[in-house]
Amino acid sequence: MKALHQTWQEKRDQYVPKSIGNGNRSIAASGQGATIIDENGAEFIDFAGAIGTMNVGHSHPKVVEAAKKQMDKITHPGFNVIMYDSYIELAARLSNLAPGAEAKKTALFNSGAEAVENAVKIARKATGRSGVLTFERGFHGRTNMTMAMTAKVKPYKHKFGPFSPEVYHAPYPYMFRRPASMTEREYEQHVIEELDLFLKTEVAPDELACIVMEPVQGEGGFIVPPASFVRYVAELCRDHGILFVSDEIQAGFARTGKWFAIEHFGVEPDLITVSKSLAAGFPLSGVIGKAEVMDAAGPGEIGGTYCGNPVACEAALAVINIIESERLNERAEWLGAKWEQYAGEWEKSYSWIRGHRRLGAMAAFEIVKADGLTPDPEKTARVTKKANEHGLLLLSAGVHGNVIRFLAPIVITEVELSKGVEKLEFVLKEIEGEVI
Repeated sequence: MKALHQTWQEKRDQYVPKSIGNGNRSIAASGQGATIIDENGAEFIDFAGAIGTMNVGHSHPKVVEAAKKQMDKITHPGFNVIMYDSYIELAARLSNLAPGAEAKKTALFNSGAEAVENAVKIARKATGRSGVLTFERGFHGRTNMTMAMTAKVKPYKHKFGPFSPEVYHAPYPYMFRRPASMTEREYEQHVIEELDLFLKTEVAPDELACIVMEPVQGEGGFIVPPASFVRYVAELCRDHGILFVSDEIQAGFARTGKWFAIEHFGVEPDLITVSKSLAAGFPLSGVIGKAEVMDAAGPGEIGGTYCGNPVACEAALAVINIIESERLNERAEWLGAKWEQYAGEWEKSYSWIRGHRRLGAMAAFEIVKADGLTPDPEKTARVTKKANEHGLLLLSAGVHGNVIRFLAPIVITEVELSKGVEKLEFVLKEIEGEVI
């Protein structure tokens, strides 16, 4: 009978493998907006948003209502077996939201990694080429193909190889860490020249099916590239018949103040991958692309058993309506500006906080050592740990693990935001007073 009296934490350790990470070991019992309540009634302000999944907030009434209504009708007939209207309607909505005047089509999947992998499949089929170019510090998933595309070894790739071949990692600008001797413009030009050299020494452009870019790098550290670099990559793709794939899995659906982050750069991608906040926590992803590219693969070559589940599709349609009706793109800019204001003050107060940056409400700052530049992952880990202990769900990011990222639901209220900031400021002061 002992099992009946085990705590959930003990039971987790007994039955769930340690490879499944947990940033917070409390047990979530309920959630609304940007607040989660655990089984003991403790309140957590959510600055993590299930790693960018909850842009419309936890248990939004319209999402809950849409999912419940669909559950009463049918749970999953399988779109490949018999069609249903929510898949078709969502494909239409996403195709019409995507930037650019050309006709678009959309295929639905389950996870972000699936979307990226299928974007590669579609690009290879459409171009007849095999090469895939991604970028330093990029993250695209944990399947074999997307691990190959991801540019961080631990914890994502270590001893999981061999990986899919014909994947290349090119330079990507990191403005905060540019050489001190270079101006911003000089550095932008330098990275473009490095990319040109890469395409002479590592892979020829005519071997590439696609270039896959996060318009804002997520796991890599919330790194916002200069517009000139993004546009140069797009021109490179046009000049050489390469498909430009914008990975919007973390940056999409109002996170940056637009439906898709790539819109900030004035670029029309050939393919866009979406997931995370697309369906407010229901497993759903998609590839949106130019119609002629999407039609390159034949019937049955793309798809899967659970792809485009109708409950998830109805949730996604509700999400789109919420973003429009509650003007979440505008609110994201307001929220990001508030975070930028706080982060600027923290930089003035703490010598170990530097490099704050944002695009809309996709925002972050770095924790560094005394020289103001060297990453300090140990102190970063203490910040996130203490934040979680004090009722604030907070995540780090970056190749060096020294970036604090802000992914609070965009619907977060001013009261919730103030509570979260108060908790974080308490932690920062506590860390500042530590003697290590």
